[in-house]
Amino acid sequence: MMYEFENPSQEQLFDYLKKAKTIAVVGISNKTDRSSYLIAQGLQKNGYKIIPVNPLLEGQELLGEKVYASIKDVPIHIDIVDVFRRSEFLADVARDFVDTNADVFWAQLGLQSKEAEQILRAAGKNDIVMNRCIKIEYAYSGLGKK
Repeated sequence: MMYEFENPSQEQLFDYLKKAKTIAVVGISNKTDRSSYLIAQGLQKNGYKIIPVNPLLEGQELLGEKVYASIKDVPIHIDIVDVFRRSEFLADVARDFVDTNADVFWAQLGLQSKEAEQILRAAGKNDIVMNRCIKIEYAYSGLGKK
């Protein structure tokens, strides 16, 4: 049987987005046509502080923000860690996540990992979203309509 992550309720997803102020984007690309860049840019335009995370771009600037190698290097509190890494790398990001005080682990559309879920839950980190696009959820949340 294939693994299928069970996401929190739609209301809970909207609540994560409503409470969040800072979103780390793991695996962000410096290519402006990539979805990781475009989604981060869109979230930033909607008032979120974006923290780019990509070890290959460490020390550079993306979207006016310093790029970090790992979420463990980010010196401020992260509300949501939005992950744009292939599913086989989600467990690695989950291991880093449990070493931070970040609140929500969010893997983008098409990404899910049973191992990552097990790592997170074993550490008591139960605010997990997988296989959902944060930009789409934001659009559905109504948060942008003020």
